[in-house]
Amino acid sequence: MLDLNWFEDVVRRAHIFTESTQEDAEQLHPFETRDVHPDLPKKVRALYDDGYYAEATFEAFKYVEKEVKRISKIQGLTGNKLMMAAFNEQNPIVALNSMATDSDKDEQFGYRFIFAGAQSAIRNPRGHETDLTDSPDLCLDHLSIASVLLRKLDEVGAR
Repeated sequence: MLDLNWFEDVVRRAHIFTESTQEDAEQLHPFETRDVHPDLPKKVRALYDDGYYAEATFEAFKYVEKEVKRISKIQGLTGNKLMMAAFNEQNPIVALNSMATDSDKDEQFGYRFIFAGAQSAIRNPRGHETDLTDSPDLCLDHLSIASVLLRKLDEVGAR
């Protein structure tokens, strides 16, 4: 005969095994909680884990640049100039949409400047300054931006 008290006890305790707790969330790496793009080089995470936040950011944006260069096949340009050429809404080498409507062209225009601005404002200072330090949170913010850019390339099938 089935002991219903035992069954009820099991059901009442099931939440212990199915509900995540604050403790579980604390065990997640910040890259998981911030959904940092998994294709960023492993070096980025290693630098972050070792406290080299500016260097982690720099490596992530070097990777974004390398991907745009690979996809666009543009030679002789880097950084801001590469992004401005690759995503030029008048004649895009890397089209982020069908470019059929004004809204499509506006989106291309906007991403052109986000890609270019990220190289100028985020990557370049970390590549040229020797005493720049970033906090863990600022690094994660930067890595989130790099992730958005990579996901946009993924979304349109460019990668």
